Amino acid sequence: MNMVKISPSILSTDFNKIEETINSLNNTSCEYIHIDVMDGKFVPNKTFPIDLIKKVKKISKKKLDVHLMIESLEEKIKEYIEIKPEIITFHYEAAIKNNIYNLIKMIKKEKIKCGISIKPKTSVSEIKHLLKEIDLLLIMSVEPGKGGQEFIKFSLEKIKEAKKEIIKNNLDVLIEVDGGINNITAPLAIESGADILVSGNYLLKQNNLEGAINSLRNK
Repeated sequence: MNMVKISPSILSTDFNKIEETINSLNNTSCEYIHIDVMDGKFVPNKTFPIDLIKKVKKISKKKLDVHLMIESLEEKIKEYIEIKPEIITFHYEAAIKNNIYNLIKMIKKEKIKCGISIKPKTSVSEIKHLLKEIDLLLIMSVEPGKGGQEFIKFSLEKIKEAKKEIIKNNLDVLIEVDGGINNITAPLAIESGADILVSGNYLLKQNNLEGAINSLRNK
């Protein structure tokens, strides 16, 4: 079994101290840096202008994991593709249903891993047909839009269901879990089938960042 990968979310970081935060993460064993992009429409909050993501890309030694919580994806996706992160994930609920395949194609054409994210109320069966097209399924274990929320326990069943589907069809799809991840919920998500864990508040509030990352890996 591969060790779970960690993608610290910098959503709650003071943007004036972004460089300091990224440098701290550069010195840890985390594999990614998770960037939540919000437009104030798909979710109420607004975060991470494109210039700030470019700045993070310049100073980060880690792979960027960009999570788009935005509408008008067809118009806006190109500017995120141009940054060339490791992963771009967009929300199933925000995509115009008949254009999802086109969005996936645009992302993968540039050798970027493509993910689809689902909110807590969206079932795995709704996106089952898309699993063979993507590299990653991001299961939200809180309502998207703000950090510091409690983990929704029903998410564990969704992780198990998605994992079962992936194994059954012999697919190469990673499961990422985002929301309320801490040293208590991380082992539950891993046991259910998570490959990547996103954690923000829990990680960045710790004095020993590497120790906190290891606690998520259950080490």
